[in-house]
Amino acid sequence: MSIKVCVFDDHRRVRDAMSALLKGTPGFEWGGGFPNAENVVKDVEKADPDVVLMDIEMPGLSGIDAVKMLHAKFPDVRIIMQTSFDEDRKIFYSICYGANGYLLKNTPPHQVLEAIKEVYEGGAPMTPSIARRVVELFRSAAMEKPMAEKDYQLSDREFEVLQLLAKGKSYKLIGEALFISAETVHSHVKKIYDKLQVASKTEAVAKALQENLIS
Repeated sequence: MSIKVCVFDDHRRVRDAMSALLKGTPGFEWGGGFPNAENVVKDVEKADPDVVLMDIEMPGLSGIDAVKMLHAKFPDVRIIMQTSFDEDRKIFYSICYGANGYLLKNTPPHQVLEAIKEVYEGGAPMTPSIARRVVELFRSAAMEKPMAEKDYQLSDREFEVLQLLAKGKSYKLIGEALFISAETVHSHVKKIYDKLQVASKTEAVAKALQENLIS
């Protein structure tokens, strides 16, 4: 089964490049490219993609506002933000509004494909510099709020996985670090989500930092 991807970007060369990349790679399907997000709900409804690549800076409706609309209307569609700058405010709001991943536009094509596959499988891919900023942002937010004292009964292994998730590691890299398979990592992540009562990596990391479960 192919992963169907739509791209929202006001630069034609970006759309054309992604079209060529996806059409030329087995396991991926081109769902269409759009120069703006003015009709984002209708466009996504018609294209019915699995994953959306969303430029954060577009004329008219911004990528951040588009994500908010898409997350409310299509909660199962995975969204990766793309931007040229790792600006704190935009990272924070994009994630809060429902983005599942965040990549800089200079990310190499093969890593973009890996990110699409990862987000489709339930992960939350981020360019390393973005991941560090996310951790710093949520750590700062956690320090400004009282810590919750609750035992979520996470196992030692689940704490290890959660720590590595907070560092922006992919399932594959977590598996290599802990000498377990990516499938086993996925199983641990599902248990973490259930115990923390969250639905995404971002929510899990944010909650863990806010409640001082991890450092």
